[in-house]
Amino acid sequence: MDKINAGIFIFDGVEVLDFAGPFEVFSRTRLVPGLESRRSEESAPFHVFTVAKTHGPLVAIGGLTVTPRFSFEDTPPIHLLVVPGGFGVRGLLEDPATLEWIRRTASAARRTSSVCSGALLLARAGLLSGRRATTHWSSFDRLAELAPDAKLERDSRFVDDGVWTSAGVAAGIDLAFHIVETLCGRDVADDTARYIEYPR
Repeated sequence: MDKINAGIFIFDGVEVLDFAGPFEVFSRTRLVPGLESRRSEESAPFHVFTVAKTHGPLVAIGGLTVTPRFSFEDTPPIHLLVVPGGFGVRGLLEDPATLEWIRRTASAARRTSSVCSGALLLARAGLLSGRRATTHWSSFDRLAELAPDAKLERDSRFVDDGVWTSAGVAAGIDLAFHIVETLCGRDVADDTARYIEYPR
């Protein structure tokens, strides 16, 4: 079975649940239902990993130290790109290397998604032009500045319009389950939700 490479971008000041929520959902997804299937990777449809600009450890919001699995230079091909948010997003909006990596990776990926204020990075990279999108409630004005022709959905938990975007923090889990359902089917998504005891 060809696995879907789900690359989750992380950075200093990333919101923990923004990346850890989707990571948990994707890494626990199995095409074969039940507990035993989670003891191996045999029926796992996703190969999930973190990517950062460099290999060095990062400090997420709350002081959690995280070491990325790959850097921009050595990451394998990414089929599903996840761009989380957090206070660190603001500085990255002016980082040409990060924006170019997001553009390049998104252009080669099958699907691109963001959680929370990660939508600002997608907008800055030009990926939300003409699309419906959402983000954390505190970032709507900035998103409107960065993507003036995007249609912002302020009351949506997540939006699927070619690029997937979600509202803030915990909404990334809902988006992750939507992605699983879209790519693997409702039964697989429901079984995964049951395994991690998450009410859908």
